[in-house]
Amino acid sequence: MDLDSAGAKISMTRTREAELASSELGSQAHTAHGNPRRRLRVLIVALNYAPEITGNAPYTAGLATGLSDRGHQVRVLTGLPHYPQWRLAPGYEDREVHRREFIDSVPVSRLRHHIPTPPTGRGRIRMEASFGGRVAVTRWPSHDVLVCPVPGLLPTGLCVGRTKYRRRHAPVVTWVQDLYSLGVVETGFLSGRPARLTGALEGQILRNSDAVVAIHDSFKSHIVNNLGVRADAVEVIRNWTHLRPTELSDRNATRSRFGWRNDELIVLHAGNMGVKQGLENVVATAQLAAASHANVRFVLLGDGNQRSHLEQLGAGIPTLQFIRPLPTDDFRSAMAAADILLVNDRPGVGAMSMPSKLTSYFTTGNPVVAATEACSTTAYELAATGAGMVVPPDDPRALLDTLTRLAANGALRDTLARAGRQYSATVLSANHAIDRFETLLTRLTFQRNSAAQASKGTFHQ
Repeated sequence: MDLDSAGAKISMTRTREAELASSELGSQAHTAHGNPRRRLRVLIVALNYAPEITGNAPYTAGLATGLSDRGHQVRVLTGLPHYPQWRLAPGYEDREVHRREFIDSVPVSRLRHHIPTPPTGRGRIRMEASFGGRVAVTRWPSHDVLVCPVPGLLPTGLCVGRTKYRRRHAPVVTWVQDLYSLGVVETGFLSGRPARLTGALEGQILRNSDAVVAIHDSFKSHIVNNLGVRADAVEVIRNWTHLRPTELSDRNATRSRFGWRNDELIVLHAGNMGVKQGLENVVATAQLAAASHANVRFVLLGDGNQRSHLEQLGAGIPTLQFIRPLPTDDFRSAMAAADILLVNDRPGVGAMSMPSKLTSYFTTGNPVVAATEACSTTAYELAATGAGMVVPPDDPRALLDTLTRLAANGALRDTLARAGRQYSATVLSANHAIDRFETLLTRLTFQRNSAAQASKGTFHQ
């Protein structure tokens, strides 16, 4: 299977090398006129991609589109859209092993793979292995640099292994969105020797990457201190806000469309309904609210492998509502029309990942409440932003009390909401993140080409 398209080969002249060297490889890869100084050929190999709207797919697609908009040649090799519902998305039911399409002008090649239903631990391993196996035997387009987001770890490991066996290989950047070595322990999937082997595999993959991008400082700390990756090989580039701030022209009408009364407190959790979210806590809190006649409605918006279980658990609770995944504009409107946005983590979970929903929440002008461990990445982020409050996980009474106190304090809600929007506009800028990626990819490519030129010169002497 050939993913290459016709195109002229790009070579770096000595003049261009001098320009890059004089910029110390850390400056913008754009000229004053906004044109790229060198057109990079970027290959992204990712299990998840658009049209998935949750998880790491929006960031992978955003990076691809952002680099393409800056004039770089970007190609994407990805899997089939299936997350978070763990079912094949409509329109992708054909049995083609290899499918091509364009998304936002970026060429996307999709490889068929196993989709576990329900997504058990073994099923997810099989999915990553099946996608990784197809990636390993597929012919890749010519590229200057390879970017591999994690999840999935197994496809990334196969990409690193395949690349390193080449005599002159392109640099590999592993983009860590989840830490498997923590995740298998925090979710209870593995313990003991199997968990240690997972950590050893993750460390081996990251140490053999040319660079590692971590989405949070706490991730970098674990990658360096526990997985043995050199600190200078790890760069922190934050996930950005991929949704525009929403200003509702008629908030009451929007609430009415979702069946929400104007006099009730709407507490909304948006995104995946999986094991690590531990949303049984939200169901229990809704039940407590109903028993105490609190004027609160809990809304679980999204899908996931635990949705059916949660619906059965919450059947008959009048203060609990489930909403299926919505189109992007309706999704933004629902978050903006709510009163408080909720993050919920299973007890013991918190260091393995950074909830992607936070970057969306901060754009809405609503405060955030997180039921999570005090040492979790979510708690760290809310403390840094000043955009929300933290309560212990799996404590329905504490969660309900905090929500009702916050509902009664309009000044505090406004303060938290303003802090979230300010943080979103400054720290979580998409342009800033893509600037950082562009600089990193340019530097790695220049270093690899310089090393190849030096080796060639030594050989001819």
